[in-house]
Amino acid sequence: MTAAPERTAGKGLATGTLGLWGSTVIGLASTAPVYSLVATLGFVVLAVGASAPIAFIIAFIPMLFIAFAYRELNNAVPDCGTTFTWSTKAFGPWIGWMGGWGVAVAGMVVLANLSQIAGVYLWSLVGDGSLAENAPLVTVTGVAFIAAMTFISYRGVEIGERVQNILLAVQYLVLALFVVLALWKFFDGTAPNPTPFDIGWFNPFGFDDFSGFTEAVLLALFIYWGWDTCLALNEETKDPTRIPGRAALLTTVILLGTYVTVTVAAMMYAGVGEDGAGLSNPDNAEDVFLALKDGLFGPFGWVLVVAVLISAVSSTQTTILPTARGTLAMAAYKALPARFRSVHPRYRTPSFSTLVMGVVASVYYVGMTIISDDILQDSILSLGLAIAFYYALTGFACVWFYRRDLFTSAKNLLVRGILPLLGAVMLTLAFVQSAIDMYDPEYGNTVLLGVGGTFVVGIGALAIGVVLMLIWFVFPGAKPFFRGESLNRDTAVLVPDEPIAYPRSVDGGI
Repeated sequence: MTAAPERTAGKGLATGTLGLWGSTVIGLASTAPVYSLVATLGFVVLAVGASAPIAFIIAFIPMLFIAFAYRELNNAVPDCGTTFTWSTKAFGPWIGWMGGWGVAVAGMVVLANLSQIAGVYLWSLVGDGSLAENAPLVTVTGVAFIAAMTFISYRGVEIGERVQNILLAVQYLVLALFVVLALWKFFDGTAPNPTPFDIGWFNPFGFDDFSGFTEAVLLALFIYWGWDTCLALNEETKDPTRIPGRAALLTTVILLGTYVTVTVAAMMYAGVGEDGAGLSNPDNAEDVFLALKDGLFGPFGWVLVVAVLISAVSSTQTTILPTARGTLAMAAYKALPARFRSVHPRYRTPSFSTLVMGVVASVYYVGMTIISDDILQDSILSLGLAIAFYYALTGFACVWFYRRDLFTSAKNLLVRGILPLLGAVMLTLAFVQSAIDMYDPEYGNTVLLGVGGTFVVGIGALAIGVVLMLIWFVFPGAKPFFRGESLNRDTAVLVPDEPIAYPRSVDGGI
């Protein structure tokens, strides 16, 4: 059996702060359910038509399997470094470092997107909405949102949880109203294209086009991303070994129910036609809720706009949390400069890492906006590569970390071996297929180096991690990490104040 490593002094974070409810709320808020549906539902319907509900279900499967991997790894190693820490313990420092970089890249890119969405939707509520097209104004507003959410994250998890309780409640209230109104108008015959429920919407073999099927599933993968934030806060929960894993599983199941229910209601209300309010109308793809809000909510259509705004702002704050804690853990284990492991003496948050995350995301957002909004949009489209990369790596890490325990029981074989491996393989295939699709110059908004700009930005972002890792390797302070001394299979959980130099094991530091 793999024994849980001995615990020693932690990193100085505020322990015992979050319960199961708080962890689940933060996990849900990180996925930005309202915004995720706005950004994805229309394109999924365009790709597969009436098979959209089953596409969301199929995309949920690898997420669920990887959630099991997160839970099992967290049971033994409840460390806020999550993918970085677990991958290093499983495969050694080089692969582990890249796992940490994958988390950081995803956070940085999505923050730029969320802040822009928040700016656009805020100004669309003012006057005739034309201010939403003022790029400088939207950019300044987006940076202000990043600054505000960085401040909340800096002040502590507890205040962040209270804020998220309110923001998430508003999101789910509006989604509930959306479903109720859509079904009400379907049954009273006032829907623009009332479409009776069809069990065929859930037929896994009902896809007419394989390329459309893969596109829809890859799109749907994005809307589940973010639930792992509750694992990054494991050291700050009341029961680090059990609560985060349970919250992760609960979050993914709630998201599945949310997305499928809203999708079915929208299809019954508007149908999947290509005209008018139809969900397959290309003009509606970028914002299905915007196209349906007036018909559903009448003069209160602005409520949906507010919900999207709140969703983006909410996720901005929760996205900062895992990245800041990931870099804190990397610094604690000598994988980054020591400055990143600073913890605020009063708020007990990763102060320096949180501020750096806010500054880097703001600089990236402003820089991409100045260079080209098309490149910014392509970087957002490439986000799936980073997500699939570090989720798959976590699945493989689970199997390898527990490799000696897999056949000790049927349960261990299933939840530590088969399910994580299947999830990792699925996401690896998704990564490869996404990269192939993005390589096409016709994909996305730009062409760089003769291929799709989305491919160059996505693969380039991961490649930059290799460069940064090699640069850090040169510094003397990095040697304990890359020699497998400060973090290896036997390193104590939660990190001692000074990492213990364990001898490298004969199977490569694992």
